[in-house]
Amino acid sequence: MAHTDHQTMRRVLRREIAGTIGLLTDEHDFRAMRRYRSFAFDNHTTYLEQVEALLKTRASQGSHTTLALFDPQEYADFCAETGLDPDIPSTRTRFTAELATTGPSLPYDGRPLTDLVPDLIDEAVRQATWEYASTLLARLGACATCGEDIGRAAFTRASSLLLRILETARPGHRHLVCSVSGTPEPLVSVLHADEDANGTTELDEAEALEFTTVLALGIATQSPGGLVMRTSTPGTTDTIYGWRLRGDGLEPLTAGEVFDAYCTDVESGDLISPESDVDYTAPPDLGETGTAPGHTH
Repeated sequence: MAHTDHQTMRRVLRREIAGTIGLLTDEHDFRAMRRYRSFAFDNHTTYLEQVEALLKTRASQGSHTTLALFDPQEYADFCAETGLDPDIPSTRTRFTAELATTGPSLPYDGRPLTDLVPDLIDEAVRQATWEYASTLLARLGACATCGEDIGRAAFTRASSLLLRILETARPGHRHLVCSVSGTPEPLVSVLHADEDANGTTELDEAEALEFTTVLALGIATQSPGGLVMRTSTPGTTDTIYGWRLRGDGLEPLTAGEVFDAYCTDVESGDLISPESDVDYTAPPDLGETGTAPGHTH
């Protein structure tokens, strides 16, 4: 009887443990791991099928699993730094456990891996973009004239602008894109914002942080760039408008400029047919926030 009780307790405890699986999302990364003799798989498709089967089994048993992006180069760096043998499973387990707290990850929610993998890659790109933009902001340091932290001032300015943009937008689903091209690497950030039944704006905090950081970098470095928003509301036409980065603020684009931006192929410069049921328009007035100077030294 006691033995049965112990088995039951172990099953209950297994359901309480949130596991993490480090996922090799593409063929290139998978091939890189095959150089380790202890890595048992030789076919990427079979590997993904086995991972999916394991995820389904754990979910059916009530266990929660996190999917993390496993990067072979980061794994090799980790092993070099820690002195751990990269060719034993326990080292991969330890690296994967750290990924759960530091790297891009998503909870397994029952969707097929074909649906989850793009979301996991998007999460990785978002995190990398945020880290890169944050590093560049921090390197700007303090203003030689007044001593103000340039990056912090720009982030405060960007936060104020984003808040005003969301406040002046009509109700519905908002899809915002911010692009900054004057930095060493061109950066693009996307933010989705919805309204609940009470009219409260709902944001993904990680998305909002990355978006604000990219906008702040554009402001701090006075780089060429822009911000465009598309609002979708059931029963009405979608609305698209935007601004260009100008100095430490945003300058409204005309309806014609927004139309040209959306109806021109970025790569070839060829015209693209405009979407039906879309209103290309000038943005609402952001008031003082849109044009007021921030840090000007």
